[in-house]
Amino acid sequence: MKFLSAIDRYIFRLVLMPMLGIFVLAASLLVLDKMLRLFDFVATEGGPIGVVFKMLANLLPEYASLAIPLGLMLGILLAFRKLATSSELDVMRAVGLSYTRLLRVPYILALLLAALNFAIVGYLQPLARYYYEELNYELKSGALGASIKVGEFNALKDRIALRVDESRDNGRRLIGIFARVANEKGQVLSISAREGQFLALKGAPDTIILRLDQGQIIQDMPGKEPRVLSFTRHDLPIDLPQIEKFRKRGGSEREYLLPELAKLGWNKDLPKEERISSQANFNYRMVEVIMMLLLPLLAVALAIPPKRSTSALGLFVSIVMVVAYHKVNQYAADVASLGKMNPILGLWGPFFVFAALILWMYWRVAYVPGGQAIGWLEKGAEIIVKRLKSLLKRSKRGPIMPEPADAS
Repeated sequence: MKFLSAIDRYIFRLVLMPMLGIFVLAASLLVLDKMLRLFDFVATEGGPIGVVFKMLANLLPEYASLAIPLGLMLGILLAFRKLATSSELDVMRAVGLSYTRLLRVPYILALLLAALNFAIVGYLQPLARYYYEELNYELKSGALGASIKVGEFNALKDRIALRVDESRDNGRRLIGIFARVANEKGQVLSISAREGQFLALKGAPDTIILRLDQGQIIQDMPGKEPRVLSFTRHDLPIDLPQIEKFRKRGGSEREYLLPELAKLGWNKDLPKEERISSQANFNYRMVEVIMMLLLPLLAVALAIPPKRSTSALGLFVSIVMVVAYHKVNQYAADVASLGKMNPILGLWGPFFVFAALILWMYWRVAYVPGGQAIGWLEKGAEIIVKRLKSLLKRSKRGPIMPEPADAS
């Protein structure tokens, strides 16, 4: 007997496409929201546009850890909803296939995706987060070759200020240049030029040359008359500021790998605050991954609408439940990291409550004849919809006017 029957392969096809579509959609929405803010941030810092995509690439593991559970649950829910509304599920149940048997393929997918998500949140996401912070630091410090901001005074060093009116050819040609250079003796050079460009200096990577064309220099010395010099071409050497190297990984708990968090969290030699914070982050990652094993049960419990109904209320409820649980975990992890709550109780308590609720909902659907997980909610929603429809019909007909009295 084959481990995966034709029905299993059929369910796999029903689950796969919605799951992938929702995964891509959720990740895209998260990326687009962040992309707009990153473009604004990079433009403000004067950095190259390419760094935006590098930063987004390092955020993908974080977004994937959110999109994978959502895609898994909604993929299974939509597949079983299709089976239920087309009466195919009734046929499968009639030939002796239980809900638990039909969940064979969804649970295979859940185990594979849970393992993938474990690798992401435990190993890939901390490294990606560190590289994201490194890019952020290098962008702010100018290590990524931040461009000169047009129309503003740019401090290139303690005693050098530069202003450019216009930039052409992707920054290779600068128009309308003003520079002010001061030295330790109090001498000030005010330089203006029609145009210029930056040139690299061989053998001196920490120094660049600003080649200026068609301008003048006003040399101002303390106690002396200013001197004005005109030039056709002038090379101004500029020493680049020394940029400190970015810190080592481990600036926050989010940058530690899962084994490192476990080692730090139960290391009695470390301060209590650091241990509690590490324990909170460790337990947060674990409950987020383990909860994925209950998502197939939740999806099936909310996928089956009442008989002779095509209500999609279960779809809405499932999204609300998953997002609410994720937010509860985030809040519990933040509070526990401050030492105001036991990390194990604060994170595993909601997990067991949520797990008990899911198991009860699945039991109602799978083992109670005619049982519904949210039957009371379906009835309430149906009553509200009927009343709204009746109100809309009345508003379309207009107010009922009294008939005029008979003149006789």
